[in-house]
Formats: sequence, structure tokens, C-alpha cells
Amino acid sequence: MNGEFHEEEVLGKAIDLPLVKRLLRYARPYWLLATLTVCLVLLITVVTLALPLVYRTAVNRYIVTTYKSIDLPKLSAETRALLEETEPSKLLVTTENQRLISDADFKGLEPALSTRLVREEAFGKPYLVFRLEDYSAEKQPEVMAIVRPRPDVFSKAQDFYYVLYEDFSKHKKLTRDELRVLRENDIKGIKILVAVFLGLLLANFILTFAQFHLSQYIGQSIIMDIRMQLFKHVETLSLRFFDSNPVGRLVTRITNDIEVLNQAFINIMINLFRDIFLLAGIVVMLLLLNWELALVTFCILPFLVWITFFFRKKVREAFREVRVRIARINAAIAEHIAGMSVVQLFHREDATYDHFNELNKANYLANLRQIFIFAIFRPTIDVFSSLAIALLIWYGGGQVIQGKLSLGDLWAFFFYVRMFFQPINQLSQKYNQLQQAMASSERIFMLLDKTDRIQDPKKPAALEDIRGEIEFRNVWFAYKDEDVLRDVSFKVKPGEKVALVGPTGAGKSSIISLLSRFYDVRKGKILVDGVDIRDVAKSDLRSKIAVVMQDVFIFSGDIKSNIRLNTWSINDDAVTAAARYAKADAFIQRLPDRYDHELHERGATLSAGERQLLSFARAVAFDPRIFVLDEATANIDTETEVLIQQAIDNLMKDRTAIVIAHRLSTVRNVDRILVLNRGEIVEEGSHQELLRRRGIYYKLYQLQYKDQAQSN
Repeated sequence: MNGEFHEEEVLGKAIDLPLVKRLLRYARPYWLLATLTVCLVLLITVVTLALPLVYRTAVNRYIVTTYKSIDLPKLSAETRALLEETEPSKLLVTTENQRLISDADFKGLEPALSTRLVREEAFGKPYLVFRLEDYSAEKQPEVMAIVRPRPDVFSKAQDFYYVLYEDFSKHKKLTRDELRVLRENDIKGIKILVAVFLGLLLANFILTFAQFHLSQYIGQSIIMDIRMQLFKHVETLSLRFFDSNPVGRLVTRITNDIEVLNQAFINIMINLFRDIFLLAGIVVMLLLLNWELALVTFCILPFLVWITFFFRKKVREAFREVRVRIARINAAIAEHIAGMSVVQLFHREDATYDHFNELNKANYLANLRQIFIFAIFRPTIDVFSSLAIALLIWYGGGQVIQGKLSLGDLWAFFFYVRMFFQPINQLSQKYNQLQQAMASSERIFMLLDKTDRIQDPKKPAALEDIRGEIEFRNVWFAYKDEDVLRDVSFKVKPGEKVALVGPTGAGKSSIISLLSRFYDVRKGKILVDGVDIRDVAKSDLRSKIAVVMQDVFIFSGDIKSNIRLNTWSINDDAVTAAARYAKADAFIQRLPDRYDHELHERGATLSAGERQLLSFARAVAFDPRIFVLDEATANIDTETEVLIQQAIDNLMKDRTAIVIAHRLSTVRNVDRILVLNRGEIVEEGSHQELLRRRGIYYKLYQLQYKDQAQSN
């Protein structure tokens, strides 16, 4: 490999800000939808944070609605004096030695007074307090019918009735129906909260559905744009680029790496906001509920951060190894499946199996190591979550006992703490996705930044109705450092048939590639009808040239699509006419569905000769003025060659033709033969003239055509 792409082993930086900014440019067309998605995430966070508040309200206001009893004889003179300064509306005077205060009013006392009350253990049993006017007019008689007969249970102070909570909660001296009447308002309140809770769940469902749908739409749209840009860019790269970069690597960029980015956009760039918003919201809610208890809960965060960073490093190493093993498995699978015929021919199935087994086992062990790390990391997070809840029960329970914290507040704290660790765990897991996304984006942008392409001129010259004259004028060319063509000059007249012959590596195919401008010359010029091909648009030039290669490429699809190459200006009649002209119609008519017959990858169901005839039909359909045959009759049986030769004769009528061939029959029919050796034209003339010179052509003839000539 030439190192132009990072191997799979290279993961890149976890957060590469220039890459992130470049990725965000693709989200610019969807900024309104992205903004809407972030707003939905914010609403989802608000709804999620509201759910524990419903629990809190239900417990504090409707389930446990108690008043604290304060025994005055237990108080010191200073504490009693401070209590007498309290606003009278907050205290319910029941007896000379007892006062009742609600949980809400107690939380509003001066800290010095509330602390003294707790320290001096002035609290007695809790009471349930209610007023007759709190009930509807229809219910008030029922309430009094329950209260009046039980002076030993219910007491009255001012407008309030009060009863020991333990008597009320344990149903002592009260029936279930009587309890239902007395707590009718609480039951109604709970029903309302249940409706609110269900409404919040429904809202959360709708908002989450909309957010998920929008984020998926944005992610898929962005990925589609990147994939199309990447594919279009690859189409513009020169063949020099593909000579040094394997196809499998490019396919991986356009498929696997793009899909990694898709997950990054959806799971990180969108859902990351949800985790951040939720974390921030939980921290705010905890501090608002009870800042002391919040700080106690937060004391485990430094340990959690340290463990997260420690495991992140371990996970990075494990993830790196898994990616390496998967890449090697993919490479081995692709290589051995592509070369399965060789594997079976040389009976290497067992050896190949053993090799793959080693790779697969290494991947298995790497995955086990990664699983082991996560198996430690996730329970560790759960342990710290449980530790935080234990601290909450210990410290918060003590505050509830002391009256500093209501049971509903502790309940809400419990749910917030459980929610707090979910985004932390998810954020730590997203690190791997972010790391992988950075590596994939680095490889994708490295490909997008490649500028190895043949540039069209800013103002291309027109190339219309050409006669087909070709001229190579002092052409020099090299693929890398060593020149493969050295000062090559020749001219092909309109309608002339010229053959290029020479030993392997002489530069024959390079001439064809330069004429089609797959590469640019290093020095010199190539002219078509006197126009430098560098002054012409590539598409215009190539529309005038048809090249039939020795290795014909057949696309998956039917016969028609392979002839017209999805150029819909070539209708079915033109396709059929081209196939008949190229002598391909005969074998097409034998196929089950004729021109609608589906071909598999690379035309595996066709013979070499049939693929060649199909390529001739493809060339005829585009009606070029210049026709190029690059060893098109090599490796073809004699019977098929006769049919192909007829097709070639038809194709070359009234067209300029350049033929690279080793077959005697093809070479004999041309007007002129150019003999190349080591990148230079060393001989030129007709078949008979070159034989009489007894030069390189004569030697090639003796080596390659002697047996065929004797049989003629």
C-alpha cells in the first residue's frame, strides 16, 4: 500500500475540532430541522425532569399530609422565646403545652430555630389536620357525621380538626368508607396527578417519536449528501489514482465509513444534547430541592470521573484491536472469495480454512477482551450509582427523621439520582462512537481532498463532426518515475487502420489511455483533428472514441442496460440495431429473455467471446468516430474469433481505428503497423514490409505467429 489512506488501525483523535467543523457544514442545509430537534430534546428533558416532581407532590401533598407536634415543656427558654416570635398563622395552638406546625411551614422557619427544635428533640407524634371548609357543601354533613361521634379520636382547635396520624393511618376506630370520605380531597388530588403523569408520559412519547424521526431524517439526509459527494468525487479521479489505491478500500470509505458517520450524527451530534440537557437539569433540580443533600450525592463524582477516564483508555485499546482484527478478517474473506477458483484448483481449502480460523480466533479473543472491560466498567458505574443511593438514604433519611426534608423530597431525590447516572453511562459509551466517527471522517475527507484528477480547460474547445485524424507529437509519459513512452510521434489519417504491436511493457496500452485522456502526457501533445486534447472537455473527447478492452467489464443488469449504459437517448431499436451490426444479436436471441436477460456480476454467465461481442455492440451504440481495440481478440477460440473478426470489420468501416493485437488475422487487415519497444516506435510499415526488414516485428512474428502462419 502507498499509505495514502490511513489503515483501519489508525483511529485518529477522539475529538478533532477541524473535522467536527467540516462535518457540521453538511448539516447547514438542515439547520432549521436541527434547531427544531434540539428544541424537542429540550422539551423532552423538561418533561423527564417533571416526572419526579409529580411523585414529590403526590407524597407531600396528598399521601403524607402531616403536622409536626411541638412539646413546649421540652424547649429551653431561649428556644421557646424564638418560637413565640414565629408568625402565629404558622402554628396551630392545640393545648397550652403543644403546638402543631405543617411540614411546609417548618421548612420555612429560621434555620437557627429549626435546628434548635431538632437538637432539643421537641417533636412528638405527627398529626393529620383538616378543616370542614376544605370539603364541598355536599360532603360536609358526611364529614361531621364521622367526627362528632368520636371525641376521643378527633380534637378541634380554632377551625381545624386534628387527629393522631397513627390512629388515622392504621384505620383505628374508622372504617374504610369513613377514611375514603375524610381523604376525598387527597384522592381527588392523586387522580389529578395520575392524569398529569399520564399526560407527561404521552407528551414524552410524542416528543421522543418526533425527535427520533427528525434526527434520523437529518442523519440519513446528511449521509446521503456525503455519500453522493464522495461517489461523484471518486468518479472524477484519474486512473493514476485507482492504479495505486485498491477498490476494496474505496468501497469501505463509501459504505462502512459513511455508515459510521451516520451513527455519529444521530447518536452523538443530536442525542448528545439530550444527555447534556438532562445532566444539567438534574443537577439544578437536586440543588433546588436540597443543596446539602445534593453535595453529599455529588461527592462520588470525582471517583466516577477518574474511573471513566481510566476505562476509556482501556476501551480505546480494546476497540483498536477489534477494529484491526475485523479489518483483517474482511480482507481475508474478500481475497479468498475472489480467488476461490485458485483455492479449489490447487486444493488449498484446508490451508485457507486454517488461516481464516487463526484470524477469526484472534478476533474472537479481541472481542472477549473488549467485553471483559465493559463487564467491569458497567457494574462499576452501577456500584457507584448504588453508593450514591445509599448515601441518599443515610443522609436524606436522617433529614426526614429530623424534619428538615419531606418524604416526597427524598422520593424525588431518589428518582433524580437514578436518572443522573444514565446520561453519564451513555456519554462514556458515546466516546467510542465519537472516536470511530473521527477516524472514519478523517479517512473520508482524506479521499475528498485528493486532487489527482484530469482537469477540463476553463474554456474548452468544441470537438464536433470530427474526421478522426490522430497525431502524437513528441509524447513523453511516465506512470511514476520511469518513462514508459519516450518521444513518441506518429499520425493516423482519417479512416486509417493502424495496429500497435510490441512486447509486453512496450507502451501500447499507455498510448490508448493517453488518447482517451485517462492520463495527461508529461511532455508533447496529442491532437485530434489538429486540436490538443487538453483543450477539449473530457466528456466531449471520449464521446468520439470507443475503446474495447481485452478484459470486458459487464455490469449487473440486463443486456439492454449493458449496451446503452443507462443512456436513455439510445432506445431499444438502436440497441437491437447495434447488437446486429456487432454480430451479438445471434447469441442474445438464444438467451431466455433475450435483451431483457439479467446478467450477473461481471457477466459470469457469458463466455469470453460473448462478452466481447457485447462490448462491440456497446461501442456501436455510441457511434464513435475513433475506434480502439486493445487486444480484443486475445484468449478467444478460433471459431469465435471468426465471428468477432466480422464484427471488427463492421466496426472499423469509415472509422479511424487503432488496434492492439497479437493475432495475425487482425494485424494483416490494417493499413499500417507501428512497432513499439521500450516506449519508442522502432518500426513502421505494412505487414509484408516489416517482415522483409527482419527487425523486431519479424522476431515477434517468428515467436508468436509462425505456427499460425504455417497452418494458413
